[in-house]
Amino acid sequence: MQRVTLVRYRCKPDQADANEALSRAVFDEARAVAPGHVAYGLFRDGVDFLHLFINTAEDDSAAITELPSFKAFSEGIAARCEAPPEATRMGLTLVESYGLPE
Repeated sequence: MQRVTLVRYRCKPDQADANEALSRAVFDEARAVAPGHVAYGLFRDGVDFLHLFINTAEDDSAAITELPSFKAFSEGIAARCEAPPEATRMGLTLVESYGLPE
């Protein structure tokens, strides 16, 4: 079983750039640590953000959520958002992929 997590939220207008900077720090650390079997993406449309996390090896997100930079990002998320982030977590079986780590 693999983990797929989708998180959506809207930042306060004056917090969107700070949120992006904190998010980018997570990606910098992930690249340095290079956890295997993980894909993680951040999408932005103005003040709306979407995070997509996929672990193709197991039903776990610790490869990202245990990073110190992710903990720093998560610490102030409520204050940066207009409403709490909405997360959808699924344990699924990958049938086929293109561009995902195997």
